[in-house]
Amino acid sequence: MQLVLASGNSGKIREFKQLLDGEMKAFSELMEAFEIVEDGDTFAQNALIKARAIYAKLGDAYLVIADDSGISVPLLEHTPGIYSARYAGVDATAKQNLDKLIAEVGKQTPRTPAYYTAAIAIVSKYGEYVVHGWMHGDVIAEARGSNGFGYDPMFIPEGYDQTLAELDDGVKRAISHRGKALVLAKPIIWMLNSK
Repeated sequence: MQLVLASGNSGKIREFKQLLDGEMKAFSELMEAFEIVEDGDTFAQNALIKARAIYAKLGDAYLVIADDSGISVPLLEHTPGIYSARYAGVDATAKQNLDKLIAEVGKQTPRTPAYYTAAIAIVSKYGEYVVHGWMHGDVIAEARGSNGFGYDPMFIPEGYDQTLAELDDGVKRAISHRGKALVLAKPIIWMLNSK
């Protein structure tokens, strides 16, 4: 089966290709993009919604992977959470989302605990699976670094002094929420692909 990622996010596509040794294609390489309404209440539900939608269009010859991920700040009642990609509004850019979270955190403290969650859904003719990964640390009320995307410039992982955007890709891959979820997803993908 051809492995397909149900994402149009260039940062996620690059990260997944690195983590899966380039063995996958983005769905946009196979078909025109279309709107998928992510109306689930959890990261897992939204990941499944995306994977099911792409799988329904492509069919049984494909194994579709979708991820839904985001950052949660307990001080801010665990926001933005599942709304991380649209925290500053439906059509907001990643920078606008980052700037809004920096402003919200900065109203209360210069630094506070936060965590990333990644849910990876796998959909194929053999069934549906979901795995999770987490990365804990702190967010700061400023942006530092240029290596990364999304909220990376304000997130300092546990055990580090630098933000994700200041760390090199190898370190980031080893500790990331998405990387941890992919460690769990890889055996499932290999098992399904070998059937």
